[in-house]
Amino acid sequence: MSDFPIEQGHVLAFARALGAEPPPDGGVPLTFPIAYAHFDPDWPLVMRPGQPWHGSGAEPGESRGGGGLHAEQEFEYFRPLRVGETLTVHKRTGRTWTKEGRSGVLDFAERHTDFHDAAGELVARATTVTVVKR
Repeated sequence: MSDFPIEQGHVLAFARALGAEPPPDGGVPLTFPIAYAHFDPDWPLVMRPGQPWHGSGAEPGESRGGGGLHAEQEFEYFRPLRVGETLTVHKRTGRTWTKEGRSGVLDFAERHTDFHDAAGELVARATTVTVVKR
């Protein structure tokens, strides 16, 4: 569990990275919840002083930190997110399944990231699916 402050400067930088301006009503771009990774101390792709960084994939065979291919991302909103609020983030595992095809067996796994407001209400959910070939 970690806190995710929605700061105006962070929203502006995120929107500009998308080639857009932030919504004029104080809201956030639709994919903004992924930016919580900047506040997650356990995020596997964060650079840490004195430790090798395995997030770039610059070297052949270098791990990218997540274990598998990012296959799908979904955002679900229960109300708009607003600049100035701080959300509490809860991560949990979801479904797992296996598919067999021409190229072999693929294992799929869901991860849910739930965003709650100060009142404890669920305001958004991000679902990520990763896939690993056996």
